[in-house]
Amino acid sequence: MSERRRFTIHLDHIQDYQYQVRFDWDAAPDLMMDEPPPLGTKESPNASRLLAAALGNCLSASLLHCIARENVPDQGMKTTVTCEISRNEHKRLRVGQVDVHITLSDELGSSPRLQQCLETFDDFCVVTAAVREGIPVTVQIANEAGEILAKN
Repeated sequence: MSERRRFTIHLDHIQDYQYQVRFDWDAAPDLMMDEPPPLGTKESPNASRLLAAALGNCLSASLLHCIARENVPDQGMKTTVTCEISRNEHKRLRVGQVDVHITLSDELGSSPRLQQCLETFDDFCVVTAAVREGIPVTVQIANEAGEILAKN
């Protein structure tokens, strides 16, 4: 992999299990996150829902880009993502499966590029490809003075 890009987002703890997410794009509005009961109040999406949305969005945008490179229609597809949460062998909740269903408009479905795109579009989805392969994640915990408390 020769090309690398980085971005940074910030999460500020508001109260209980609510966090405000600030993105690195000035025009992007902040996003609130929460957890479902019994931890949170379910007032905002949690991480599993954002992961499902990211997968659905990435796959949809990748397919749309392939089919309609120059002439993107205003309305072209609808995407439904179903995320299954299950317990692993250690009884921990995990995202067990994600099913993405994309419905194309007639205009997109009749594109001469459709068949070629259906064979390749998901390989160009940054999020889906990473999730399928596994994501290396490092974690570092520090105190307010910047002292590293834990790192893996």
